[in-house]
Amino acid sequence: MVKAVVGANWGDEGKGKITDMMAADADIIVRFQGGANAGHTIVNNYGKFALHTLPSGVFYNHTTSIIGNGVALNIPVLIKEIKSIEEKGVPAPHILVSDRAQIVMPYHILFDQYEEERLGKASFGSTKSGIAPFYSDKYAKIGYQVQELFDEDLLKEKVVRTCDQKNVLLEHLYHKPLLTPEELLNTLHEYRDMIAPYVCDTSAYLWNAIKENKTILLEGQLGTLKDPDHGIYPMVTSSSTLAPYGCIGAGIPAQELKQVVTVCKAYSSAVGAGAFVSEIFGDEADELRRRGGDGGEFGATTGRPRRMGWFDCVASKYGCRMQGTTDVAFTVVDVLGYLDEIPVCVGYEIDGEVTTDFPVTSKLEKAKPVLKTLPGWKSDIRGIKKYEDLPENCRKYIEFIEKEIGFPITMVSNGPGREDIIYR
Repeated sequence: MVKAVVGANWGDEGKGKITDMMAADADIIVRFQGGANAGHTIVNNYGKFALHTLPSGVFYNHTTSIIGNGVALNIPVLIKEIKSIEEKGVPAPHILVSDRAQIVMPYHILFDQYEEERLGKASFGSTKSGIAPFYSDKYAKIGYQVQELFDEDLLKEKVVRTCDQKNVLLEHLYHKPLLTPEELLNTLHEYRDMIAPYVCDTSAYLWNAIKENKTILLEGQLGTLKDPDHGIYPMVTSSSTLAPYGCIGAGIPAQELKQVVTVCKAYSSAVGAGAFVSEIFGDEADELRRRGGDGGEFGATTGRPRRMGWFDCVASKYGCRMQGTTDVAFTVVDVLGYLDEIPVCVGYEIDGEVTTDFPVTSKLEKAKPVLKTLPGWKSDIRGIKKYEDLPENCRKYIEFIEKEIGFPITMVSNGPGREDIIYR
């Protein structure tokens, strides 16, 4: 059975924890898109980890972790990450890397930095991990696939073409040092030697696993609103963040995807620029940021303070719909225990009219939140294991949101640990 864990909103919904938890019953965990530009924070018996490329299931010794063909593969980052978890006492994970995955090159990271610098105030708030230049090259068909690392004649010819192409921009647009074919070839040889032990035809491996009735978990990065087609374009990422893309980014048949767990946070947060209707500011935002997540709401990759807001029913309903949600995992509910009243965004007012449908970016920029206030529960709910043991106002809050978004909340997370979960 194939299941996916994806985000409903802007990312940072708590997918890492849910994947880590669901991985206990999975055989294989697959990362299917994105790169090392966002992270998943996981708290377990080994400690606290921020993963960037590795799937969140690497902490179990019964699982295989796959880096799918849809991933932006930064080879040194992956190898460093494997070493870093082993240094903390985690048993060496079983990792496979798709021979069709594409490689993030050092010049992708430089181009990302140079472009943000050139744009100045109009920049995208990129994490400068090379993701946009990487995907640009992939779709312009001038990137490097893992399998190409093992074809020496091809590489020798290709590095010359790459330098010819990139050096025009480096010289005339960015006024930065040029690339040389020799240096590039050396880098590719280093990458080949690092990645060689992990490379295989992962789609064939997954096909065999499906035939053997193995449980496969697809792990998404970011959330619906960062999808290049269906998100807040252009303030989006460069690969699809939707569960159906998991089948493409992993190389498995679409009809095999049976369960989509969409992760929603009990309030909102976002990193990077872009429309964020329910955003709050000042002391109110600082307080929520400080209490939020485990150790506060700061980006797992960048450490940047996240932008904070109240739960957005409009964005979440849309986010769940686009993912093809079967189950909603509702996270960080425990964080809201300090509030007397909890505002929830139930609609957008655009040019004097209220809508509950998520609009395109130009209209989104003008939207004002329509808020409804619910009573808080004023208590610490960590440690509660049964839904009926939650305070009444907490249950009312969850049920109100479930009704507004129209998808069943089947898991409620009330703490950062693997065991802090309530099943409904």
